[in-house]
Amino acid sequence: MGWAASSVFFPAAAGVTTNALAQGEYPRSGATLRYVVPFPPGGLTDVMARLVGQQLGSRWGVNVAIENKPGGGAQIGADAVAKAPSDGYTLLAITLTHAANATLFRGRAPFDFQRDLRPVALLAGSPLLVVVPAASPIKDYKDLVTQARTRKLNAGSSGAGTPAHLTLELFNDLNRTEVQHIPYKGGAPSLTDLIGGQLDVIFSNLPESIAHVKAGKLRALAVTGKERHALAPEVPTTAEVGAPELLADNWTAIVVPAATPDAVVARLGAEVVAIMAMPEVAERVRSQGFRVDARGPAEFAPFLKAEIERWARIITTAKIQAD
Repeated sequence: MGWAASSVFFPAAAGVTTNALAQGEYPRSGATLRYVVPFPPGGLTDVMARLVGQQLGSRWGVNVAIENKPGGGAQIGADAVAKAPSDGYTLLAITLTHAANATLFRGRAPFDFQRDLRPVALLAGSPLLVVVPAASPIKDYKDLVTQARTRKLNAGSSGAGTPAHLTLELFNDLNRTEVQHIPYKGGAPSLTDLIGGQLDVIFSNLPESIAHVKAGKLRALAVTGKERHALAPEVPTTAEVGAPELLADNWTAIVVPAATPDAVVARLGAEVVAIMAMPEVAERVRSQGFRVDARGPAEFAPFLKAEIERWARIITTAKIQAD
């Protein structure tokens, strides 16, 4: 498997002198912090990493290098960070995909996600939209369930083990249906085929599909969050349509090599939570379709563990295999 690298460098802000940056403490003033994004540039995880990286550089007086290492189902970048020095200067951006990968690649990856990486902070999350073509005979969520039980439907995703695929299999598990999974090389091409009528439904990342819903090309049947979404207030939640267990959130977060010292993890986690609380940052996050869900190490660690365990059951039940 090959990978491509793309990076952006945020230089240290001039004149940053605080006690926290005193010599010998973390972080060192003027040091370079490497922030690895295991996805191509331009995606939502990449946008979030650059937003946080820019603020870290400015607030701490460090240089932040965003390094894109896509490929291998987001495993190539994760492997690089798992084997990096445990000094707090190498970060990894992760998503729900990595929680699934902990099961999908168990025993096959050159590293162990839960053993070799350590939770630092949850940043934000976004629910998925259950979308069908505007011309589809499926008019609402209950209609989708009825159709799935009476005829063969297919659903697209951006690949095996991605949030769209996991949510589809959760739907199948809850409704005892067998909607067929059709994997694509990304969310955009799957949505193109959905709009064109080649697919019946997609459990889509909201930021990817909301523009098509607004344009009248897709019909949104439900949102997989506990509350209605500000960008689609007219779309009911899955609980409102009678499917309260169909909950899924495509979140993004930060981890570091496992041996990173407690004090460093605590310092980094607290700073990231503070950054996410900044009004200008929160507004940018909301404009991307996410909601701020900032949690430091103590809160994020059990959240990540629960996500790994929850999706492991779905992966095992549906016999999902990595591409």
